[in-house]
Amino acid sequence: MKLFLRLSALFLSVWACAPEPSITKEMLDSGTLFDPSLYNPANYLVSKALPTPTPEQAKKPVIIACHGYSATTFEWDEFRSWSAGRTDFLLSQVLLGGHGRSYNDFKASSWHDWQEAIMTEYSQLEKAGYQNISLLTSSTSGALVLELIASGYFVNHIKPRHVLLVDPIVIPSDKSLSLIGLFGPMLGYIETKQSIEEDKVYYHFRPQETLQQLQNLLTTVRKDLEKGITLPIGCDLKVYKSKKDPAADPVSAVLIYQGTQTADGKPVSVELINSDLHVYTRLKHRESITAQDQLNQTSTFSDIRQRVTH
Repeated sequence: MKLFLRLSALFLSVWACAPEPSITKEMLDSGTLFDPSLYNPANYLVSKALPTPTPEQAKKPVIIACHGYSATTFEWDEFRSWSAGRTDFLLSQVLLGGHGRSYNDFKASSWHDWQEAIMTEYSQLEKAGYQNISLLTSSTSGALVLELIASGYFVNHIKPRHVLLVDPIVIPSDKSLSLIGLFGPMLGYIETKQSIEEDKVYYHFRPQETLQQLQNLLTTVRKDLEKGITLPIGCDLKVYKSKKDPAADPVSAVLIYQGTQTADGKPVSVELINSDLHVYTRLKHRESITAQDQLNQTSTFSDIRQRVTH
């Protein structure tokens, strides 16, 4: 159900308190299901799989793939499958802090917690001696990485080679998110419409506390973009943006293009994708997939590989 409709209903009924969500054990929210990276981190993180790389491995490109708000490492599983058997780059799938666990764990997390997981893997790779690291994001993790750049995180770290943002969110398509601070405490949570299979890898219920954290993050990043974000030396950035994104307004790409530049003052790249999906690179468990969707995914995966390996 649209956030706007929920907020409108809330305003009309003037709820005194929010109900508790009806969580079943088949949902990620239940705490009986966990992201598999928590059980087998070496299957997802290069820092765990290859903690002492050879000189040759240390020079190989490493992509840190980061998922979006309410999602899990699942969001980049198809990229891992697509890249299976390739030897020209390594892939780390990061689980954002507070995600992939129970509803209460998610509810208690802040956007700084979400971001911490990205910094941890980056730092661990750096300490291990990896020299060629790129960041690949979807949705909210794009905002998290932009904030890292704006706040100067990479001043005292090795510089990322590439920052690749798939459907980054700066402006939500649902503008009523801005009302969450006013109505959120009475609302309690937002229920999403998704399949049973998606319930296992995305939160079915989104606590208002996390929606407020999301709003705070986006406000911070918008201010950063207004001031201007300069990429680290030797780093480039590309945005891949779905034209009809139901979650991240395509104007997000415009704001990033206008507010970000390379260290030598050059503009960043933006590619508009003929898609009406949010995070169009994730096709598994969608209700319907077109030939164009499949082409979009493959073309983007190929472009990502080409950029990080050349």
